[in-house]
Amino acid sequence: MNKLLLTPPSPKPALSGDTALSLLHDATEAIVVIDDRNNVIFFNKGAEKLWGYSPDEVRDRNVRTLVPDFACGEPGGYASNGTTDIDAIVGTTREIIFENRHGDYITGELTLSSSKVGPKGRKYYLVSIKAVTEENHRKKLLDLQNTVFQSLSTDMQIQDVADLVCREVENFIPNTVAILVLIDEDHRLHVLSGPGLPRRYAAALENVTLSDADIMALSNDLDEAATVVWESYRSLGVSLGLHSCWASAIKACNGKISGIFALFSRNTSTISDWPQKIVAGCVPFCSVLIEQYEARHHISQLANYDPLTGFLNRTAIHKILRNLVGKPGDNHFAVLMLNLDRFRDINDALGHTNGDDFLRAVAARIKSLCRSHYILSRAGGDEFVIILPDTQAAPATAFAERLIQGMEDPIEIGGNFIAASISVGISMFPENGPDSESLIGHAEAAMRLAKKDARGTFRVATPEDHTAAQDRLVLGSALRESLAKGLLNLHYQPQIEAKTGALYGVEALSRWHHPHLGNIFPSRFIAVAEDTGQIEAIGVWCLEEACRQIVAWDRDGVMIPAVSVNLSAGHFRKRQLPEMILNLLTRFGIAPERLTVEITESVMMDENKDTMDVLHAIRALNVGLSMDDFGTGYSSLSRLTRLPLTEIKIDRSFIMNLEHDANAQAVTTAVIGIGNRLGMTVVTEGVETEAQYALLESLHCDVMQGYLFARPMAPNDLETWFRQPRKIMPAMRRAGEEKAASGQAEKRNNPMA
Repeated sequence: MNKLLLTPPSPKPALSGDTALSLLHDATEAIVVIDDRNNVIFFNKGAEKLWGYSPDEVRDRNVRTLVPDFACGEPGGYASNGTTDIDAIVGTTREIIFENRHGDYITGELTLSSSKVGPKGRKYYLVSIKAVTEENHRKKLLDLQNTVFQSLSTDMQIQDVADLVCREVENFIPNTVAILVLIDEDHRLHVLSGPGLPRRYAAALENVTLSDADIMALSNDLDEAATVVWESYRSLGVSLGLHSCWASAIKACNGKISGIFALFSRNTSTISDWPQKIVAGCVPFCSVLIEQYEARHHISQLANYDPLTGFLNRTAIHKILRNLVGKPGDNHFAVLMLNLDRFRDINDALGHTNGDDFLRAVAARIKSLCRSHYILSRAGGDEFVIILPDTQAAPATAFAERLIQGMEDPIEIGGNFIAASISVGISMFPENGPDSESLIGHAEAAMRLAKKDARGTFRVATPEDHTAAQDRLVLGSALRESLAKGLLNLHYQPQIEAKTGALYGVEALSRWHHPHLGNIFPSRFIAVAEDTGQIEAIGVWCLEEACRQIVAWDRDGVMIPAVSVNLSAGHFRKRQLPEMILNLLTRFGIAPERLTVEITESVMMDENKDTMDVLHAIRALNVGLSMDDFGTGYSSLSRLTRLPLTEIKIDRSFIMNLEHDANAQAVTTAVIGIGNRLGMTVVTEGVETEAQYALLESLHCDVMQGYLFARPMAPNDLETWFRQPRKIMPAMRRAGEEKAASGQAEKRNNPMA
């Protein structure tokens, strides 16, 4: 048997207290022993190296001298633990941040243990701290980078991501302020994020525009960013509690200097180089953040801004209006719709490139006339919208006047000096509300009215405009449906020869009875038809329906000499109109002289060659041409002599006061005289009394039309009227007696007749 196995082991030597303390004292990790009163009683070399204090400087001093948030045995003393029971954290490891003697912020892992010593069992705590600053910062930077990339992949706002970066970096090194600065295309600084930066310092940076030399210096040395954001403003920074700065320029992948990331410290003592390392570590993902910001900004520009003028586009202005409408309280604002007068002439004369230059110049002029808080938009084409927040009607109209006057100074485009004339429509919230569509629509309607009444003026939207807009929407749709289903019909008003009482013809008048909306007045639905582009379809339908009715009357023995049909100005710009009329006459087998087409004064004043050719072609068919409502607009006598007219119609507005108004009598006398001398038949509308008839007959008016003889009637009612005796005026009776007497005398003188 091996004797060594039988020999009892020799006892191990006991470790003396001095030896143990020596080992603790020489340990590389920082070890601090604290008594139950939170006073330091042991401070080893590792702790001395970590904090920079000697053992004599900290012995018997409160542990908060070393770690401000740490205090054993006191309720809530260990803030990071969040518990009042110190024994609950014994045996655990925690991360702490503290400041050493040199002002460096140290991150460490703290392990706490405790033991009762001596006969009285007095408790002592042993604190072991392992510095992990460099490793910890690298880990935190990596975590922050991942957080930034994840945030950028979501719908999170770039501003919020930038704020997150700045706040997290400020947590890395307490008592610091982080900022992210953009450098735009004009080399101007813009503080994208700096939640903790004093406002005065941020305002100072916002006013900086870098020179080309500055940009070149940043490109060559990214650390030159400290010169840009700190050296030039050091005095201001110190006055605001900032004492040092670490900064780096941010270079995009294309080599462009796109921004600066900087970290300011409020500590007066010198700090190690770790802040600069953190700033450098943030630069790569800050570069990605700025690229994302610029990309989103570019997309936003395309989605919300007009590329020609830089103003908001129509989509964006509707969003803003919805926000303004939804504001609480007594909210008032104005919406102005501007339209350039005769802009098409500029495009036609100078070309579209110069036209775009003119629009840009007009936009710049508009911006110069507006206050900074006004909201500007180009709605499309040559239309602009201006929103005046917190504005009542009187200031809005005063601004519109200044705007119109301010546009009068000529603008040089392509060597030409052009004065911009604008027509302006104004709508008010809440009067013309309740939504963006209504406000824009009312402003546009008011602008169209301004262009119609007098270009270069403004009009304010009224409740009547709202009714017209509703008509265009509701009646326009219903009218289109009624036309398709044949729900319109014609009534006919007789026209009587003044001297004989014989039937001269009838005027076809459109009537509309909707199954749900009831009877719609012609003045209302004709206006809607013109606004919605349906007036030409109604005109074509009227022509065809009138021809069909002539054939029906002829079949029933009702001889109507002629039917007059109203057509819109748009019909006469179409060269196909004469051919269409000829086809209708041929199809229904009607003599051309039994159809008369009525034109408006706008057609009369149209100098377009196509219009004149169409009028002459219609007259060449032997179809009558009547000038409707003569004298109510801008009739030109010289034009009257050149048109192939067969009759002119005096508007009812002259007849209403004919018996008492000398001016109305003078105009009526003149028109009848002109018509007679030009060989045209003169038809007077609106004759309602025998006195009016007598006066018109004495003036040698040819034909009369009005309630004195008959109202407009449906075809069957007209047939009944036709078969009944007609109303005979004294002048007609005398004319009949004179004609009969003349016939008797001729028979006596010529028995063979």
